Amino acid sequence: MATIKEIQAPIAEEMEKFESWFRDSMKSRVSLLNNIMHYIIKRKGKQMRPMFVFLSSKLFAPANDSTYRAASMIELLHTATLVHDDVVDDSNKRRGFWSINAIWKNKIAVLVGDYLLSKGLLLAVENKEYDLLEIMSNSVREMSEGELLQIEKARKLDITEDVYFDIIRQKTATLIASCCAAGANAAKATPEQVEKMRLFGEYTGIAFQIKDDLFDYGSDGKTIGKPTGIDIKEKKMTLPLIFALSKASFFEKRKMISIVKHNNNNTKKVKQVIDFVIASGGLDYAQKAMLDYKEKALTILKEFEQNEANMALANLVIYTTERTK
Repeated sequence: MATIKEIQAPIAEEMEKFESWFRDSMKSRVSLLNNIMHYIIKRKGKQMRPMFVFLSSKLFAPANDSTYRAASMIELLHTATLVHDDVVDDSNKRRGFWSINAIWKNKIAVLVGDYLLSKGLLLAVENKEYDLLEIMSNSVREMSEGELLQIEKARKLDITEDVYFDIIRQKTATLIASCCAAGANAAKATPEQVEKMRLFGEYTGIAFQIKDDLFDYGSDGKTIGKPTGIDIKEKKMTLPLIFALSKASFFEKRKMISIVKHNNNNTKKVKQVIDFVIASGGLDYAQKAMLDYKEKALTILKEFEQNEANMALANLVIYTTERTK
């Protein structure tokens, strides 16, 4: 499996230049905001989403100003959602750093998230990038709907497999889909090509989320670390559990749902659910679903020119499904 640095190689120059574009896009006349923006930049992660933008763009043509704007807009939006998520989840840490709400409290964190979102949308408006504005506005709507759908269903724990895929498509996959569509659009790809790249990103995002779900069980329940059961503790119905419940007897299903509802903070009880899922073949089923989406994504790439950007995108898909954290 290629490393992130190896995958980034075809766009190393663009990613380096992107740093200053992103910093400039966050600037404010308010010194408090600038201090917080500086803190956000300091704790940035792998920057997978800008990578999807630049590689999707380079699949068709060299990066241009629209590509940099698209990458900046995606990262502003993504950062805004993370800041708001930390407030919603009452989380004090992200990637080993203190969250914005932990340092500056909830009121400032919510306003910072709003500011980042507005800066992203204005970046498109000010440069008359209306296609990009439509792509990103749809993404914001879908992410909000997906989060609310998950909250609604978590109350009754009545998530079917179809609803689960709706949730992860909206919550996770839509942003990666937007990265790929925005990158292709910036490179003046045809509407059909932009839609194919959007679908490529959606399939990759779904595979990415299923991989995350598997981590809750130690990936395959045996080899990678100890199962954490965090999703069960948070009453999240993920694919391995949904499948296991669909195969369970009436009484077994009722017992497991009762644990998730009422004993989700009891480590021994949570382990019972994890063991039940593993024994029911839930992990194997989810693993197969993840690989199916990975193959769907790779099949789309075969329709385009087999250049270095294409190869890097294929490696990025493989990385998302084979990563160990």
